[in-house]
Amino acid sequence: MKFSLFSIVIFLCFLPGTLLAQGLMMATTTSTDNTGLLDYLAPKFEQDTGINLKWTAVGTGKALEIGRNCDVDVLLVHAPGAEKRYLKNGYGVDRKQIMYNDFVIIGPPEDPANIRGKSVSGALNAISENKSIFVSRGDDSGTNKKELSLWKKANINLSDRAKWYLETGQGMLSSIRIAAERNGYTMTDRGTYIKYSGNFEGDPPLNILVQGDKILFNQYSALTINPERCNNVKYDLAQKFIEWIASDKIQNAIADYKLLGKTLFTPNAK
Repeated sequence: MKFSLFSIVIFLCFLPGTLLAQGLMMATTTSTDNTGLLDYLAPKFEQDTGINLKWTAVGTGKALEIGRNCDVDVLLVHAPGAEKRYLKNGYGVDRKQIMYNDFVIIGPPEDPANIRGKSVSGALNAISENKSIFVSRGDDSGTNKKELSLWKKANINLSDRAKWYLETGQGMLSSIRIAAERNGYTMTDRGTYIKYSGNFEGDPPLNILVQGDKILFNQYSALTINPERCNNVKYDLAQKFIEWIASDKIQNAIADYKLLGKTLFTPNAK
């Protein structure tokens, strides 16, 4: 029996939604993309649920804006303060902690500002006093938000944008490369640093110099978009994604994801 193309299209239009390919669009931070975590998780998600996950990787500030504009169905970001304001203002309705890593301050091995082993505030003051190059993403990302809060806590005024303080307006890997080119310092999440280090067989131009301070904790959370504001979002699929990524099975998969033998993210869904 033969069918015209038109007949086939009409037939597909009336198939139950569960029989058609389902897609979920996510806005996320660059670190989940740069590290390869999403490339690792997306096929598992489709295999378990039949839902095809696609994403755009931007800074957290931009991701939240995309969510406000109703252009995605779910968010995976890392700026807790901004996320809570997002929910309070009615843009999202659910927030689930998923995993964490930490931030580190990296710089050249010769360490011209002598920050190695210092506290975060001590390191930033040393960089400022020495006028060593510090490269900031300057893109309203979760990393950039955290970095600015640390300068403020260290009582260092960046309003004059001194010549030693450079803003790239770019993602983390690009900003690290610029810091290396300028023999300067920057702050990154540990997962992205491990990815960067892997490009140099574990011997990168920039080394971790400051780490371990509790203030450098870096929480990642998933948020759904408020369907009362955005009636086009696939809220049910977003909920499925959050339930899936918070499940014991996938939390274990996140813990098992390593590069150079190092864990990039630690699961902590509650």
